[in-house]
Amino acid sequence: MLFGLEKNFSGHIILNDVSLINSSNKCFVKAEHRNIGLVFQDSRLLPHLTVLGNLNFSIKRCKNRKLDFDEIVKLTELDNLLPKHINELSGGQKQRVALARAILAEPKLLLLDEPLSALDRQAKTRLMKLILKVQNQLQLPMLYVSHSLDELQQVCNKLLVLSQGKVTGYDGIHAMIHRLNSMYQDVSSPNQSINEQMKIPHLTHQQTSLSLPIKTIDNGHGLAVLVLNAQDNLYLPTPSEYSAETHLRCFILASDISISLTEPVNSSIVNHLLTKIETIDKLDNKIFITACCAKGNDKQLFFVEISAFSQQNLALTIGQKVYLQFKAGAVRTYLE
Repeated sequence: MLFGLEKNFSGHIILNDVSLINSSNKCFVKAEHRNIGLVFQDSRLLPHLTVLGNLNFSIKRCKNRKLDFDEIVKLTELDNLLPKHINELSGGQKQRVALARAILAEPKLLLLDEPLSALDRQAKTRLMKLILKVQNQLQLPMLYVSHSLDELQQVCNKLLVLSQGKVTGYDGIHAMIHRLNSMYQDVSSPNQSINEQMKIPHLTHQQTSLSLPIKTIDNGHGLAVLVLNAQDNLYLPTPSEYSAETHLRCFILASDISISLTEPVNSSIVNHLLTKIETIDKLDNKIFITACCAKGNDKQLFFVEISAFSQQNLALTIGQKVYLQFKAGAVRTYLE
C-alpha cells in the first residue's frame, strides 16, 4: 500500500505532506510517481543485464540526479562486480545490487521487506553493515519489515508491532522490545481467553536491549567496555570490526543472566550488577524476573529467566536486592 502496488485500501497515507492514497476522495498516486524505493526478500534484478546494466536502468528513471554513481557503488561494495551478469552473483551480492539500485533512484523513503531472510549468516552480517552505512551516510528514512528482533534491534530507532493485522505496540526500539517481554509473560494470565492469548506476539526469547556509550573498544584483554551508569560498566568481546561509533547496540538474553543473593567475588564472570526485583511472573516451570539497576537518575531494566526451582531455593520476592551476573560473551551484537 505504501509503495502503490495495492489499491484495495481504506484510509489515508501521507508522505512529506503529500497524499499518496485517500480512500475518501479516491486519490491514488501511481507507484512510479511516489518516489519510494523497495528492496524485496529476493533481489528482483533484471537477469539479462549486468550489474552495471541494472544500476543504469535505475539511473535512467531518476530525474535531477544528486547522488554520485561512483560513491554509491563504493558504498555498497560493488566496485568489482559491475561487469558481472546476475547469474554469476551470490545471494548476498544480488541483494547488495538491489540495495544500490533502489538508492540510485534517490527515493524519499526506502522500504525493505525482510532483505536478509534468504541469506546465510555471513552474508546477513555484511548486508546489515551496509544498510547501517547507507542509513548513516545518506540519512535516508527506511521502513524495515522483519520477524527477527536481532536485526531490528541493530537497524531501527522505532519499532511498530503488528499482530493479526492490528497494531499492538509502537515505541522506541529498546522500550518496545522490553514491552514485548511483558506481553510474552502475559500469556499465562488466567483472565485471558484462549483467543486473547493467541494474539500475544511470540517474536523471540526475552532479552534486555541496550544502546550504551563505548568507554573503550579493547581493554587490552579482548574486551570492549560499555558505560551503563556512573558506577557500572558492561564487558563484552571486542567486535571484530568497528567504525568509530560512540554507542554500541547490544542485547542480553534473559536465559543468560543468573541471580546471586550475595556479591560475586573471585569469579570468572565479569559482569555483575546490584539490582532490585520489580516483577516476578511464572509461566509453567519458568520464572521471569524484571530487575532494575538504578544509580542516581540512571535506571536500566534487566530481564531474567530462571527455573521455578531456583526461585523457590532463593526465596526471591518483589523489592528484594539481588546481584545479576552474566559472562562477557552473553552481551551480544547482531554484527557478531
